[in-house]
Amino acid sequence: MPGEIDLFSLLVPGLLPILVGCALLFFVLDLVLARLGFYRYAWHPGLFRIALFAALFSGIALLLRQ
Repeated sequence: MPGEIDLFSLLVPGLLPILVGCALLFFVLDLVLARLGFYRYAWHPGLFRIALFAALFSGIALLLRQ
C-alpha cells in the first residue's frame, strides 16, 4: 500500500481508507454490543469504546500494512 493516495488531486494518507473501514466496522460492532447490553458490565463504557476502536484500527492497520 502506498504512503499517499491521490484522491481528486489531493494527497491523503494511505491509512485513511483503513480508518474509514474501521470506523464503519466499529459503529456496527458498537451497535450490536449496545443492543446486547454488554456495556453494563464494562467498568467505564466510554473508555472501553475508545479502546475497542484503537484495538480494531491498530490491528487491522498492522495486518494490512506489512
